[in-house]
Amino acid sequence: MTSTFPNISISTERLVLRPLDEDDVPALAAMMNDEQVAAWTDVPQPFTEEGARSWITEYAPTEREGGHGLDLAVTEFLTQRLVGIVQLGKTNWHVRSTELSYIIAPWARGEGYASEAALATAQWLFGDQKFERIELRTAADNTASQQVAQKIGCISEGVLRNACIAHVRDDDGTWTDFRTDFIVWSLLPEDIEGSAEQLADTAGFTSYADWN
Repeated sequence: MTSTFPNISISTERLVLRPLDEDDVPALAAMMNDEQVAAWTDVPQPFTEEGARSWITEYAPTEREGGHGLDLAVTEFLTQRLVGIVQLGKTNWHVRSTELSYIIAPWARGEGYASEAALATAQWLFGDQKFERIELRTAADNTASQQVAQKIGCISEGVLRNACIAHVRDDDGTWTDFRTDFIVWSLLPEDIEGSAEQLADTAGFTSYADWN
């Protein structure tokens, strides 16, 4: 029988991670139209509110109910404003492993939200869900994402050569694909011991300009 993630909310000092809902449509669409999101993800461009609504009402529930993954809105605790998303995908329930990714809105970068959200998700996976491995993949030139992986305790396992398709904007405004390497990172339960304290010691999760 297929296992599935529960519909849950995760709270940190500054953030609430919760299921996406239709009130998130405008903010999600705006976030996904950002230049850096377009460069490092396969999100369709331009990303419409119709696309955001389809993601929230169709794609995310199907992924969760099918046992494939989980999409969580990352919101500020005080303002409830959407600052990003955390996604789990390619979940293997027998091995108890999943792949984690994150995107932070342009206006919210530089506050350490990606690190805080990713670490909270990892602690929940290893604690409540009894997972044994989390994997991250970052494009070779996506240094901001790599810094987040390092900050939450991930270990670099190697390079998947020519395995990533990223995107560059041409002079006429169109996007062109280009191939690059994936850096593969892993996080095990023992790797996050002390990560929360280390992040808190760096002035409250404020070290990097975080995006996917």
